[in-house]
Amino acid sequence: MPTPINERKLANAIRVLSFDAVQKANSGHPGAPMGMADIAEVLWRKFLKHNPADPNWHNRDRFVLSNGHGSMLIYSLLHLSGYDVSVDDLKGFRQLHSKTPGHPELGYTPGVETTTGPLGQGIANAVGFAIAEKTLAAQFNRDGHNVVDHHTYAFLGDGCLMEGISHEVCSLAGTLALGKLVFFYDDNGISIDGNVEGWFTDDTQARFESYGWQVIKVDGHDTDAITQATEQAIAETAKPSLIICKTTIGAGSPNKQGLAASHGAPLGDDEIALTRDALSWKHAPFELDDEIYEAWDAKAKGDVQQKNWDADFEAYKKAYPELAAELSRRLNGELPADFASQAQAYIQQTQEAGGDVASRKASQNAINSLQPLLPELLGGSADLAGSNLTLFKGAKGIEKDADGNYIYYGVREFGMTAIANGIALHGGFIPYVATFLMFMEYARNAVRMGALMKQRVIHVYTHDSIGLGEDGPTHQPVEQLTSLRTTPNLRTWRPCDATESASAWVEAIKSENNPSALIFSRQSLPHQARDSEQVANITKGGYVLAKEQGELQAIIIATGSEVGLAMEAYEALSANGVGVRVVSMPCAEIFVEQDDSYREAVLPADIRARVAVEAAHVDYWYKFVGLDGKVIGMTTYGESAPASDLYKEFGITTDAVVEAVNSLV
Repeated sequence: MPTPINERKLANAIRVLSFDAVQKANSGHPGAPMGMADIAEVLWRKFLKHNPADPNWHNRDRFVLSNGHGSMLIYSLLHLSGYDVSVDDLKGFRQLHSKTPGHPELGYTPGVETTTGPLGQGIANAVGFAIAEKTLAAQFNRDGHNVVDHHTYAFLGDGCLMEGISHEVCSLAGTLALGKLVFFYDDNGISIDGNVEGWFTDDTQARFESYGWQVIKVDGHDTDAITQATEQAIAETAKPSLIICKTTIGAGSPNKQGLAASHGAPLGDDEIALTRDALSWKHAPFELDDEIYEAWDAKAKGDVQQKNWDADFEAYKKAYPELAAELSRRLNGELPADFASQAQAYIQQTQEAGGDVASRKASQNAINSLQPLLPELLGGSADLAGSNLTLFKGAKGIEKDADGNYIYYGVREFGMTAIANGIALHGGFIPYVATFLMFMEYARNAVRMGALMKQRVIHVYTHDSIGLGEDGPTHQPVEQLTSLRTTPNLRTWRPCDATESASAWVEAIKSENNPSALIFSRQSLPHQARDSEQVANITKGGYVLAKEQGELQAIIIATGSEVGLAMEAYEALSANGVGVRVVSMPCAEIFVEQDDSYREAVLPADIRARVAVEAAHVDYWYKFVGLDGKVIGMTTYGESAPASDLYKEFGITTDAVVEAVNSLV
């Protein structure tokens, strides 16, 4: 059936705005916006539930542009439908401090739900949105009151499907029967290097059907077919849906459509002139008819949708006032009013209880104590729940039809972490995910994306060093702590005992704009004595755990399991008249944020005799010990052997700390 001219004209508005902005910036990707314009017109004008006047309305549909290089597609859509994205903003595409950066960035552009660009992670975020929606609905909706009820839509391309993360998350989405998740696949057969037939010949339909998805194939330029496919996808509530849209990249460009030449470079002035003629587009760059804006404007429709939901929520509040208050609290990202006092009481109880314990077990104890205070904690592990100790009393796995509070992610570290970013972005939950510290490497880019977006995701990493022992160097982390600590906006905690572990958990929960990495040991760690001031100072990232006896001559800095070694060295050195203090530094990033006077009180600048000890790569610690100091740690990979033998083999011992301090004093 031929496409009505008015819809084609509305789609062409996306095409011209996109190639005009890319041309003005002399940088960008016009091909995907031009190829997906017809799909976008159908979804955004006919189906998407949103309110441009209130981009953060809780019950809006979520839209993710996973193929984020085509960012002018979403910027054009936001501008046309009435968001606070002006023509001048489009003209500022890819320029410093503009609302229209080179890839969609959370916080820059109203209506952008997540930062995308690293291919595949956008669809992982979308799976996180859908999990959050389904789980929150199961927890709060009641008969006749569906106050959590929205769809998640995502656009994706060949590159997203080639990335391995797409298998991880789409497999899980099918298993969890996420029926409100709808993907539109831009099947244009082109990537940067050219026609994908040379490197991507998967049977995508069979692949997704094997995951348990509904798969629909359409002509991506036939608006009637796209409309019918979207209706069919929405009607299928027991399975997620993939709509495979056969498209032409750069559609409308006489000489560059269907070619890689339209993927990642401006069309050029001459080709743009030809394209305008081919589209019968008479307007100058960035100019549109009023009738186009009127047809695209979603503000009135969105206002009605939101007001209808507001009325539904008022009825819900009358019927279930406590549930309504709890849902509002969680969606607004607020902690319970008594959380801070109860959490502090738990930390103090932990200190008073004492006892040697592996910090991974101390972490589980903290979860057990804090989760009843915070039902929004949504945990999960990459097939290591029994090793990471992430299960808590009352944990219930999320399944197809069940109300749960724990996700069994399977062996999917990368997908798990990117899904958690999506859950955090959706709101209503504080997600935590877990694996061995070594396997953070599988998830590395998703950890970075969470930090870039300032999302409250808690990464639990156990088996933190050569101390895990016999599994050997494939499982023993060395450089991972440095990688995490040098990630902007991420806070990395390596606690030395149960008290620091409890404090780390509480601070991670309170950290609204920072993800946290909590690093825990497999082996038992000794409890450390502290007064109330020292307990309070844990939250400052570093503090004096053992004060010098007499005049201060040297400082030992340690984290995690090596704090025990430092304390043993402290006793030996103090007995021999050396004025040494021990500084425990569970979170170096927070310590460096403290004011000058506090940092000077802990690490006086005139004390150059400093030794840092940590069973991780030594290079990170020179920023604290300086060129005059020494670092005891790792410079090679580990070996397979019992932990006690490995610490001796690599010279991470009490005697080594004592010798290093004596050599500096």
